[in-house]
Amino acid sequence: MIEFVNVTKIYAKSGAKAVDNVSFTVNTGELFGFIGPNGAGKTTTIRMLTGSLLPTEGRILLDGVDVAEKPMEAKRKLGFVPDGADLFDRLSGLEYLNFMGDIYGVPAAQRKERMDKYLSMFELTDAVGGRISGYSKGMRQKLATIGALLHDPDVWVLDEPMMGLDPKASFLLKEEMKNQCKLGKTVFFSTHVLEVAEKLCTRVAVINKGHLAAVGTVDELKSAEHAESLEQIFLELTGSGEETED
Repeated sequence: MIEFVNVTKIYAKSGAKAVDNVSFTVNTGELFGFIGPNGAGKTTTIRMLTGSLLPTEGRILLDGVDVAEKPMEAKRKLGFVPDGADLFDRLSGLEYLNFMGDIYGVPAAQRKERMDKYLSMFELTDAVGGRISGYSKGMRQKLATIGALLHDPDVWVLDEPMMGLDPKASFLLKEEMKNQCKLGKTVFFSTHVLEVAEKLCTRVAVINKGHLAAVGTVDELKSAEHAESLEQIFLELTGSGEETED
C-alpha cells in the first residue's frame, strides 16, 4: 500500500510549490495510473515516493513505513523504473543486474532464476553480456525493468515505462504489471498514453499544477465528469497543460 498524507513540495531556490497538499492511497494489489500534463508535478511526486526528494510537508508511507523517516527500509520494499533509464554505460548488462542484486541482497539462486526469466521474456539473453553503452533506448528500458524486479519488490514504481519500447515489449511489460498485481504487489506508474491507462489501470489519479484534480476508477471519473473517455476527462480537468516544469 502507498499512502500520501497532505504532501507538499516547495523548491527552496525558486520557492515554487511543485506539489500542493496531495493526499491519496494506492491499495495493495492495485494497478494505479498517475497522469497529468507536463509540469503538473508527476515527476516530483515520484521522486518523493522513491525517496530521492523529501517532502516539505506531509508524509509518504509504503506499507506503513515512512519514506523520509526510514528510507532504507522503505527502499527495500520498492522497485523503480525511471524515465529515460539512465544506467551505468561502462557496465555490461549482466554486471548491472548483479550490481542491483548485490544492493538488495538477492541470493544467488533467486537472482539467477529471476534474471533468466526476465531476460528471456524481454529478449535480452543474447545482449546481456554487452556494454550498456551499446544498448538502444528500448534495451536500456528493458534492463532497468529487470533490475527493478530482481528483489521481488512489494511496490513497483514506473515513470513513463513505455517510452522507447517496441509494441511487443510494451505488451509484455503491461502483462507483467498485471501479473505483479495478481501476486499481491502494488504497481504505480505514470504515463502520457491515456489509452494505456484507461485499459490497464484499476484506478487513476489526475494531477494538475501540483493539485490532485481527481482520483478513482475510469468509470467513476467518466460519470463524475460526464465524459466518454479518459482523454476527455484529462482535457476537462487540466485544460491546455502548457506548464514547462515537472
